[in-house]
Amino acid sequence: MKNLWKDECGVILSAEIVLIATILVIEMIVGLVELQVGVVGELSDLGDAIGNLDQGYVASGLVSFKRSHHSIKGRTSGSRFYDHADECDCSPIVICSSDNSRGEKW
Repeated sequence: MKNLWKDECGVILSAEIVLIATILVIEMIVGLVELQVGVVGELSDLGDAIGNLDQGYVASGLVSFKRSHHSIKGRTSGSRFYDHADECDCSPIVICSSDNSRGEKW
């Protein structure tokens, strides 16, 4: 047991452990930052796609006439809605915040 306790073959010095741990932490931080940049980019694309959806519609009205008297039997009026572009739809360089209410481009 004394021989095993005094044997120093294969011992990792604490300085080597600190160096390896530091390198691993730095690599992990860089990887997480790149992951964050990728996720933000994809969420921006998703927001642009949702902003590009046109929610406008047109429904025409219908009229039904009686056969015998050619008078109106029933009528429905049409409806329509036009979706106008919002302030920040699909314009990634326009800043949308309370500090930049004029929509200045950077």
